[in-house]
Amino acid sequence: MESFCPIDAELGNEVSALLTPPPPSQVEEYLNELIKTSSRQCHGIRVKHNGDLGKGVYADSDLKEEELLLKDQMLVGLQHSSNKIECLVCSFCFRFIGSVELQIGRRLYLQELGVSASQDCCQADYSSDDEEEDLGQCGSSSSGYQDKLPLPKGLTQSLMNGELSLPYSDKFSMPPAVPCPGGCGEAYYCSKLCAESDWNSSHSLLCTGERSESISREALVKFIQHANETNDIFLLAAKAVASTILKYRKLKVTQSEGENKLNVSGSPSLSLLLEAWKPISVGHKRRWWDCIALPVDVESSDENEFRMQIRELAFSSLQLLKEAIFDEECKPLFSLEIYGHIIGMFELNNLDLVVASPVEDYFLYIDDLPDPKKKEAEEITRPFLVALGDDYSVCCQGTAFYPLQSCMNHSCSPNAKAFKREEDRDGQATIIAVKPICKGEEVTISYVDEDLLLEERRALLVDYGFKCKCPRCVEEEP
Repeated sequence: MESFCPIDAELGNEVSALLTPPPPSQVEEYLNELIKTSSRQCHGIRVKHNGDLGKGVYADSDLKEEELLLKDQMLVGLQHSSNKIECLVCSFCFRFIGSVELQIGRRLYLQELGVSASQDCCQADYSSDDEEEDLGQCGSSSSGYQDKLPLPKGLTQSLMNGELSLPYSDKFSMPPAVPCPGGCGEAYYCSKLCAESDWNSSHSLLCTGERSESISREALVKFIQHANETNDIFLLAAKAVASTILKYRKLKVTQSEGENKLNVSGSPSLSLLLEAWKPISVGHKRRWWDCIALPVDVESSDENEFRMQIRELAFSSLQLLKEAIFDEECKPLFSLEIYGHIIGMFELNNLDLVVASPVEDYFLYIDDLPDPKKKEAEEITRPFLVALGDDYSVCCQGTAFYPLQSCMNHSCSPNAKAFKREEDRDGQATIIAVKPICKGEEVTISYVDEDLLLEERRALLVDYGFKCKCPRCVEEEP
């Protein structure tokens, strides 16, 4: 079978080189440089290796309860396809974009079309002259729209094209929607800077528009469709592969211009690829089909068959991605082993991406207005709120990999947690201390629900490949 065919010796050596973890000193140096990045807002922490647990995050000073420890920028992330109808956000930083009117009108427009969860996508045509027109191909809805009350004809259109302004919506301003420079009609951004950053980091290879740099847009569309129908973790993996290819090309140009000489053993091309691969190399773990949790409806006797099916699913995805963006000089990236390790890294270390919606804030603001302002405002806003139904405000939801947050080890009695504050309205991971942390103490988070019983927690942690021996678990052991 093709997915099990052996690879040639030279390619095998290159794949082995990519899968060989960097020395702990290099990993520490790389990650601690990230901590110094001002945009990450790290405070009083550093990464270092522990002989038993590998790398971890440790307090570099005494930290107070509720203190911000880290705002970690994602290495790669994505909004779930099913969430794209509910929320229009920047495809790079995941801030909400457009306006309160556009966010509400967009959902109501799709509601009027009768969009159901069984539909894969829809092409929205808002018939407006604004750059917020045609905010494009959206994933399927996770909410049933059939039971909502309809609005008078044309009212939704007035919201989206700017003819109708809701009262007090100016207090909840958002950046205008900037379309993808490649013309895909799928990605929108809060600024030209985010659009350029996403284009240069991965989107230029993964864009389905006319300016796409992929070698086959048709294959790319098939790859995206396959991921949406099976598991959008493949889209994360594609971003990681595309990002590495683009980094490699940039390093190659820099090297040829003599601006940077990398001191890495091996062939020049492999040296450059290893350097481009570094952000992934510090995080990759086990292969996806080895570490994915066994579904509850799969018997243990069928485990081998299940894992074989998962491997073949990854192989099918990889073949489509290879047809879309293959680069001969980065050939090792398209081996099943590499692809499996990338997806496995996300399976074990990804964090839910959640960004609160300003639409919720808007309706709460209206509800808190004093009379008679509240009554006057609700005469206009109430029909829209009723039309949206109970799920009037849905947050942006997705998944992402954060290089520093992923270094944090587990404890069933953690001293920190991932928690969005009121001001955290982007896709960064926010880590807050939940109790005082002394200098030199390890910063830990919980990978599972802390309120569960010991055996329940341990059952969930089996998927992570370890048995927790934190003080709480030791104390609760029979």
